[in-house]
Amino acid sequence: MPTQPPVRIGARGSKLSRAQAGLMQRRIAMALGADPQDAERVAPLVIITTTGDRVQDRRLLEIGGKGMFTKEIEEALLDGRIDCAIHSMKDMPTASPPGLCIAAIPEREDPRDAFLSPQAERLEDLPRGAILGTASLRRQAQALHRRPDLVVRMLRGNVDSRIAKLAAGEADAILLAAAGLNRLGLGHLAQSYLDPQLFPPAPGQGALAIQTREAQGGADWISALHDAPTALAVTAERGALAALEGSCRTAIGAHARLEAGRLKLIVEALSPDGRLCFRREADAEIATAVDPLAAAHDLGAALGAAIGAEAGDAIALPD
Repeated sequence: MPTQPPVRIGARGSKLSRAQAGLMQRRIAMALGADPQDAERVAPLVIITTTGDRVQDRRLLEIGGKGMFTKEIEEALLDGRIDCAIHSMKDMPTASPPGLCIAAIPEREDPRDAFLSPQAERLEDLPRGAILGTASLRRQAQALHRRPDLVVRMLRGNVDSRIAKLAAGEADAILLAAAGLNRLGLGHLAQSYLDPQLFPPAPGQGALAIQTREAQGGADWISALHDAPTALAVTAERGALAALEGSCRTAIGAHARLEAGRLKLIVEALSPDGRLCFRREADAEIATAVDPLAAAHDLGAALGAAIGAEAGDAIALPD
């Protein structure tokens, strides 16, 4: 009887990416029938440095957008150097390269943005003119929409370096994904969390994507990692993103949640300066849908298209 060859897992080299990949590595080992202690043998990690990791002094939009965190890893998948990749879903472009697919979406972590500051409990409590550090155009626009008096300073880097910059006084507050803090065991550093219905997070925030070659997409060990409710929510959010042609040049937030068989979705897009905000909310019956994933995507696409028709070029960062 043939034995299962090792499943080589590609991941970025950052501490957060390693933590996320390690979490999935243990689950993959279990899905392969191995003890989690044997994870490195049956599902070894292959660390790949991406352009997004190497360039830390500029916004992603200046170096090519979200694909800068996935390009080198996807090339390794296509070349057969790895068998699957673990990505943060919010870093994923809305379409995979030919030959690759998002084969599984595990259960989602906290999708909210966390507020960190040594001088305030909430974004609303910051003094006038306070400096907010972020490299996210969405977070910048959402903060300025509600607090136009704030000064937004570009702050890139991994989680540890941004927390260190906050401690060093380079900003009065920063916003980070709660999921990343939790996976690093740093959730206690958050003073508060932004309400995802008032501040919709990045589409897919808090979720992971397991990407494989299309021929491997139906493997049993991959199916064991998939969480259907998370996939529905993420599919709706990314449907809106695709309809808005979202990228690092557009400030787009989306938050979907399942309640009693219905999928409720909020989508908003803002001008980069936060002055204009275009928002839509709707829900759809999912429990009885013939194709729940298609229904989720259609819900997101409809809201995204409605916002796009109203907003036009107002939400795009000028070239």
